[in-house]
Amino acid sequence: MMNVKRLWRTLAYRSALLFGVFTLLLTYAFMQSGSVYAAPDHNKAFVRVVHASPAAGNVDVCVDGDKLLSNFVFATVTGYVPLAVGSHQIQVAPAGKDCDHAVIDERVSLDADAAYTVAALGTASSGFSLKAFVDNNQVPDEKTKVRVYHLSPDAGPVDVAVGGKMVIKDLTYSHASDYLTVASGSYIFKVTAIRAGVTVPISANLKEETVNSVFALGLFKGSPSLRFVSASVERGGN
Repeated sequence: MMNVKRLWRTLAYRSALLFGVFTLLLTYAFMQSGSVYAAPDHNKAFVRVVHASPAAGNVDVCVDGDKLLSNFVFATVTGYVPLAVGSHQIQVAPAGKDCDHAVIDERVSLDADAAYTVAALGTASSGFSLKAFVDNNQVPDEKTKVRVYHLSPDAGPVDVAVGGKMVIKDLTYSHASDYLTVASGSYIFKVTAIRAGVTVPISANLKEETVNSVFALGLFKGSPSLRFVSASVERGGN
């Protein structure tokens, strides 16, 4: 009888030990695969910055008095960076100058979990300013999205066509189009400056479940010249 009890105790101990080891290995496997749930940080917004002012030259960008970007070049688009929700002071100064010499000094209010594109706009004659766009980086399964940001101060309104179909009409300066949802693949978008009657083809290879931004930057007549800069993020990517 004692041998039987000892045998059962030994089997129970070994079973508990094996279960513990299995649980530990399973937990480790989930951690390695990235499947462990991480609670989202609802105290953050996500912001990217576009240098769209053709007359400003290279600039420094300060947020709440701290320098975020140094020697930021025209027609450059950053990735998204997290910022605390609420109101922030954003200043744009000539490169190498401190924030007290800002040519743009404005406040931008950010909401939790939202994504924003903040563009530095303007010319010497019109003055300089910021424009904040609310972005939507969600996209349906197996689809892709495109949005055009018209940030060229002298190009006038533009139309955008693809495959012979008008998809964006009369988009004016300092505005962004609605999102265009399409299947992934290769496309040629034809951007027409309506007043000038000039069409510029833009080739794009749009990957599945990405959000693609096309920025019209520069001057139609003048320097730096008109150009189209693209940026892409994965679905939900900030």
